[in-house]
Amino acid sequence: MKALVYTGPEALEVREVPDPIAADGEVEVRVARVGICGSDMHAFLGHDERRPAPLILGHEASGLAGGRRVTVNPLVTCMTCPACLRGETNLCARRQIISMPPREGAFAGAVAMPERNLVDVPDHVTDAQAALAEPIACGWNGARSGIAAAGVADRALVLGGGAIGLGAALCLMAQGVGDVTVVEPNDMRRAFLDGHVQTAAKAPDGAFDVVVDAVGIDPTRAAASAAVRPGGAIVHIGLGGGQGGLDLRRITLQQIAFLGIYTYTAQDFRDTCAAMFDGRLGPLDWVEERPLTEGARAFADIRAGAVAAPKILLVP
Repeated sequence: MKALVYTGPEALEVREVPDPIAADGEVEVRVARVGICGSDMHAFLGHDERRPAPLILGHEASGLAGGRRVTVNPLVTCMTCPACLRGETNLCARRQIISMPPREGAFAGAVAMPERNLVDVPDHVTDAQAALAEPIACGWNGARSGIAAAGVADRALVLGGGAIGLGAALCLMAQGVGDVTVVEPNDMRRAFLDGHVQTAAKAPDGAFDVVVDAVGIDPTRAAASAAVRPGGAIVHIGLGGGQGGLDLRRITLQQIAFLGIYTYTAQDFRDTCAAMFDGRLGPLDWVEERPLTEGARAFADIRAGAVAAPKILLVP
C-alpha cells in the first residue's frame, strides 16, 4: 500500500509499505479520509521526540472495516488498569496512539485497530465528516470538563480557530453554553469561520466562565489568564509549546481552575459521534480535501498559514 512517511525534520515521502497486520482482536481499516493534526505538524518539524523518523503519521481517520463504514478512535488502551476501570481511558498508563511507535499511523491505505475502537457511521454522514470525530472529541472532553469546573457556564472564549478550537466551540454550544466567541487572528481563517461560529480577531473585553486555549503558547496562556472570570476555568488543550504566560497569582487569588486536557475518554468519543450524527455540531463542512500524494504540499501550506479551512483531509 502507499503511505506518506515522515523521514526526518520537514521531510515527507510517499512510499510503498506493507499492509498492516491485525493482531488478535484487531481489524484492518481501509482508510477513506485522514486529517492533518497540529501534532502531526509538530512531529514534521522535528519537535516531538515521541514520533521518531521514519514513521507514518496521522490519527484522525475514517474508513471501511469488513464492509462497515467506521470512524476510528486512535487511542488504544489496556482496559484493565485503574484509570481504564474508572472510565478515564485517556489516562491509561499503557496507552498507545496510532502515529506513535509502536503503532504506525493512518497516512496510508490501511491501519490496524482494535474492534472496540471503531464506531459505525450512518449513511447520511460522509467519510470526510466522520474523520472529524477525533479532533472534535478533544473539544468535547474540554467542554465537558470546563463546564463542570466552572459550575456555571453561560459565556465562553476559545483561543484559536483551527480544528481543535472550532470543535471546542461547537461542543460548548452543544453542551448548553449560549455565548461562545472564537479568537482567530488570521483574516483568511476568520472569514472562513464566520458562517460557523462567532469570531473576533482578538480577545474581547469582559470575563468568561470558560476559556479554552486551543493553541497552547505563552501569549495565549497569558490571554486566557486575563480573560477568565473569578471562579471560572481555563481549559488548556493546545500543545504549541513554551512554558510561560499563566498568571499564577491571579489563578490562585481568584480560585480559577486550570485543566490540562489530553484527548478524550472512550465515552467522550462515542458521545461526540452521537452529537455529530444527530446534527448537534452543525454541518461539519469546514474541511479541504487533497490526495495523500500531495500531503507534503499540504503540510507546507499549513505551515505558511495559507489554508483557510480549519482541517485538511488527505484521501489515500
